[in-house]
Amino acid sequence: MSTVPCPFAQNGSAVNIRELARRSGVSTATVSRALNDRAEVSEATRAKIRALASELGYAPNEPARTLVRRRSDTIGLIWDSGQEARGLHNPYLLGLLSAVRTALSEADYHLMLLNTPGAEEQDTALLQAVRRHNLEGVIVLTTPPDDRCLRLLAGSTVPCAGIDTAFTGPRTVRVSSDNAAGAELAVQHLYEQGHRRIATVTGPLHLPPAAERLAGYLRACTRLGLAVPPEYVTEGDFFLASGQSAGKRLLALADRPTAIFAAGDQMAIGAMHAAADAGLSVPGDLAVVGFDDIDAASLVRPALSTVAQDQRGLGEAAVASLRGLIDAAPVEPAQPRIVPTRLVVRGSSRPRG
Repeated sequence: MSTVPCPFAQNGSAVNIRELARRSGVSTATVSRALNDRAEVSEATRAKIRALASELGYAPNEPARTLVRRRSDTIGLIWDSGQEARGLHNPYLLGLLSAVRTALSEADYHLMLLNTPGAEEQDTALLQAVRRHNLEGVIVLTTPPDDRCLRLLAGSTVPCAGIDTAFTGPRTVRVSSDNAAGAELAVQHLYEQGHRRIATVTGPLHLPPAAERLAGYLRACTRLGLAVPPEYVTEGDFFLASGQSAGKRLLALADRPTAIFAAGDQMAIGAMHAAADAGLSVPGDLAVVGFDDIDAASLVRPALSTVAQDQRGLGEAAVASLRGLIDAAPVEPAQPRIVPTRLVVRGSSRPRG
């Protein structure tokens, strides 16, 4: 007959549950109940046993505890394997990863990093990995929504929170910044500084944040009565080189823009480099506003005006939403959690003289 290990068995320590019971003068069952905060044990006995465990350096056997409780207290975090190498050079994504890790730690969860399966692996590999490790839920970070293995995961009963990733499933929730509203703030600000020819450098438009920021830009331009020639919308990839290339194209136009809203700070800094290469000054000849508020935004000269995302708020919202899904019965997708953005005005935008 198979047995389940005692959750308080020795775990690399010189002290096990039987030794604690002997020294406390109680049964091993009482020690187990005390360490698990069971109500059947008096407060005095519980305090005595816990003090002795601390004094002797006792550590519970966590794998066995997991088997008994049927909970792992572990959340998986999925970072698209196709973007991982570049993501490690993206300060915004690194900051978001840190915010998620902090929020999980504060909620007493462990974190396990997972990759999406490669082309040679089965579509079910990710779901199998989640179940094999007994993960309580999954947070997905900026992964393309058309990934088949993620669709299978979202369609299962595994609780999933996607940050900047569209999900549909019985136990899913999407968490994101208010991307469209943030883009509108940027355009409104540039308009108030006197700019009427405002171009944009988008992120990859198959990603929800990039598409939403473009929608906000277009909505603001329509509301303000600004013309948007097709050449004023150019796509980048959220990295500096693409912003510099896009800026070069925009500044070579016969009717070049006087302001650029870039959907990411690195692209905005790239556009500032393009202006310098063309002999133009920022903000004198060209105003620039980015999105994210990475550390470099305040360090470049002139300092970059930008739409700030609340990374800590995103991490906390993702963890809180996921905990709600873990504790709820699977019924229907939860309502999206939208985290507000704010405009940070610095030297790269100013009133036109």
